[in-house]
Amino acid sequence: MAKWIKRVVLALFCLFLLLAGGAWWLLRGSLPQLQGTPALSGLSAPAQVQRDAIGVVTIDAASQIDAMRALGYVHGQERYFEMDLLRRTAAGELSALFGERALDYDRRHRVHRLRARVQAELAAFEGDQAALLQAYTDGVNAGLNGLSRKPWPYLLLRADPQPWTTADSALVGYAMYFDLQGGDNARELALWRIQPHVPPALFALLTNPGSTWDAPLYGAPFGDAALPGPDQLDLRKLPAPPPGTLVPLPFLDEIGSNNFAVAGSLTKDRRAIVADDMHLGLRAPNIWFRARLRYPDPQAPGGKTDAAGFTLPGLPAVVVGSNGHVAWAFTNSYGDWADWSLQPGCASDAKPGACAGLKTFEESIAVAGRAPEKLLVRETAWGPLLHDNPDGSALALRWSAHLPGALNLGLTGLLRARSVDDALQVARGVALPVQNLVVGDRDGKIAWRLLGPIPEREGACSTEALVENADAAGRALPAPTCPPWAIQTADAPSLVAPPSGRLWTANTRTLEGLELERIGQGDYVLGARAGQIRDGLFAKQRFDERDLLAIQLDDRALFLKHWWDLLQSEGGQAAQRKDRPALAALAQASRRWEGRAEPGSVSYRLVRDWRRAVFTRIANGLTAPAQSALGAQFEMPDLKQMEGVIWPLLTQRPAHLLPRNEESWDGLLEHAAQDALDGLGVKPGADAAAQLAQRTWGEHNTASICHPLASALPGFARRALCMPPDQLPGDAAMPRVQRPNFGASERMVVSPGHEADGIVHMPGGQSGHPLSPFWGAGHDDWVHGRPTPFLPGPAKYTMTLEPANAK
Repeated sequence: MAKWIKRVVLALFCLFLLLAGGAWWLLRGSLPQLQGTPALSGLSAPAQVQRDAIGVVTIDAASQIDAMRALGYVHGQERYFEMDLLRRTAAGELSALFGERALDYDRRHRVHRLRARVQAELAAFEGDQAALLQAYTDGVNAGLNGLSRKPWPYLLLRADPQPWTTADSALVGYAMYFDLQGGDNARELALWRIQPHVPPALFALLTNPGSTWDAPLYGAPFGDAALPGPDQLDLRKLPAPPPGTLVPLPFLDEIGSNNFAVAGSLTKDRRAIVADDMHLGLRAPNIWFRARLRYPDPQAPGGKTDAAGFTLPGLPAVVVGSNGHVAWAFTNSYGDWADWSLQPGCASDAKPGACAGLKTFEESIAVAGRAPEKLLVRETAWGPLLHDNPDGSALALRWSAHLPGALNLGLTGLLRARSVDDALQVARGVALPVQNLVVGDRDGKIAWRLLGPIPEREGACSTEALVENADAAGRALPAPTCPPWAIQTADAPSLVAPPSGRLWTANTRTLEGLELERIGQGDYVLGARAGQIRDGLFAKQRFDERDLLAIQLDDRALFLKHWWDLLQSEGGQAAQRKDRPALAALAQASRRWEGRAEPGSVSYRLVRDWRRAVFTRIANGLTAPAQSALGAQFEMPDLKQMEGVIWPLLTQRPAHLLPRNEESWDGLLEHAAQDALDGLGVKPGADAAAQLAQRTWGEHNTASICHPLASALPGFARRALCMPPDQLPGDAAMPRVQRPNFGASERMVVSPGHEADGIVHMPGGQSGHPLSPFWGAGHDDWVHGRPTPFLPGPAKYTMTLEPANAK
């Protein structure tokens, strides 16, 4: 019997080895080719592709078109699945891969009909770059077809990759529109629904436009809100829902990107330096792909292009980087890029013919494992109809992304820019989700400009209106006064050669006056992060690359210090009076203030959690009348400037603005402390201090950076598709923005003409294949802030792409 058991165990072991070997063999078949001389149809001459020790690619080609064909080949081999996800995200086509679990997501995106819009406007997207885009597309498909087996994620999904098209590259660009602008205009919709149910003074508080933390490029901080008196607003006299669950807040993580620059007047050798941190959701592999492109070009300075930086697989462009003459960098710009319009008679159940200019489209959503789903999309001249109203009207959305001219390949023009002035001229024709462009050149000049399509509103249209063509009572006007608007890229606010020699943006308000009125308040984040960058730039008179990197890695919790002071004051009083045990426990456990969002800090995490709980209670109190009126239909709006309201409330503590469900401000702060303890799983008592001592920031802020398919696999396999679970320094309201799966998707410091001194970081690695030597390569340097050279290192692998007819 024992002999047979041994034989069965041995057979099972052999079967396991056979299965593991087969899986390894299948996976290995989709590894990109790193060496040799594969043929690539369409090349005019051989193109060399080098990779350094961490997989950064250098392409040497005979022309720009050859270089983009080769870049497409490399993207297709290294990142095809990730490119596929981006095009499907924009088009609402993920269900074809993932089945019903992705249907809700696809429905929300398919109503925008972006694939149909792209097909209709493809020539405008291509512009004068049609040949370049076709070469890139052909390169992508050649790279995909050059793999021994289809990319490994398709084996798991039991699907086949579909060929790349020129339209798909446009969809990759539109995927960034969703990522950066949302596509649902949710903030204005939530505020419009709230407005009829709150007094004007309360609505003014909720929409307070700034705080003392503002750090604009133009103008002064707006300052904190002036609180209304009891004759203007008294929460005690307004309705409130019964005590119960608090509505969570969507606006407490003031996340976003940074870019900044110093002019030649502030460097020892008169050169400009540009820094950039594009903060996005993090995954493995990273969204960006590092590359250096070198080729002859009679239109470029010196007759050749040598550009290095970050490419986006799916697009034939260097998104941010340097060409030796100009360096350019982006952060997302928050303005009013979308408007609602009230359309009478356009509800889905309205009588036929009641909705003026109505068009209907039947979209078919492919779903893996079942029949396709039909989706009826209704549109007017204003845009798609997305929300019905009880009076038979509907809300139509006009979004820049819907309009002709929203996206093009104008960004490729920066590869030929000779100076800041050249770059600003190129910027006049670039269409992508509106960005804060910061540029610097080798002569020391720097500039900032909004880059991308800006709405040109006419008639009664206003960036201050939450819904256009509606009266004060929220009813549709009998005749529209705000016509559908168009977009343009040529005329945008800018700041060229600032006298201080310094520029900074961090997704915050940059403008004032008429230009701000034109662009709109948008959804700007709290200015604390921008202010910390600005102050870092003014703290010195001479800079080099390492000085700017130090600002990027600044994790000092300057913003949270006044909250720590408040907690210590309140907790000390609570300990003396023994009347607020939760506050006393939090204050005692956070008594040692490290002043940084460092992994080992207990005080940072406790103060942060308490602030969040205080915000939640006060914001629920201020929106209570709307919650009472709207019930389940209530949605908490995104109120990123509430620090400028809540801090005056806490310092003045007016009885008439105390939330209805609280007996006193002291009680509110204690309840918030209890909320924080509950969230940490700690009960006040003799051992509370010991429990709280284990609740470090690093315990909460542990990296969870994984491949998109990791969550569908068992534990051991999931770990193989994730970066290490490092405890990360940094947080939201400071330059070093780092959360478990959000942060600097790239970090760059570069001076044009001095790229060899540049610094770069990138999480997640270059390759999308877990068996690649470049899977996760460079990630550990990003975690620990160790500088990686901006330029690729010595070649470790060399591949020569040969024209197909040379084979």
